[in-house]
Amino acid sequence: MIELKRPINAMPQDVADRLAAAALQAAYDERPAYQRNDYLGWIARAKTVATRDKRIAQMLDELSRGGIYMKMSWRSDRTSRS
Repeated sequence: MIELKRPINAMPQDVADRLAAAALQAAYDERPAYQRNDYLGWIARAKTVATRDKRIAQMLDELSRGGIYMKMSWRSDRTSRS
């Protein structure tokens, strides 16, 4: 297991609910720990509900499409996942 140097962000219940509703929990779990943590921190730092909702929607879209992380191309490497 990879240990993160940044503070760990907790999964808010509404985000967990939206992952489950979109059937994307497995895709989320397959992402590296730093990506999962970054998504949650980025969502938590939103100053408005609209921005928070937009960020959650972006995360869900990227998880459903695969190969994208924070609007950047990302190649999965299963050997480095935690």
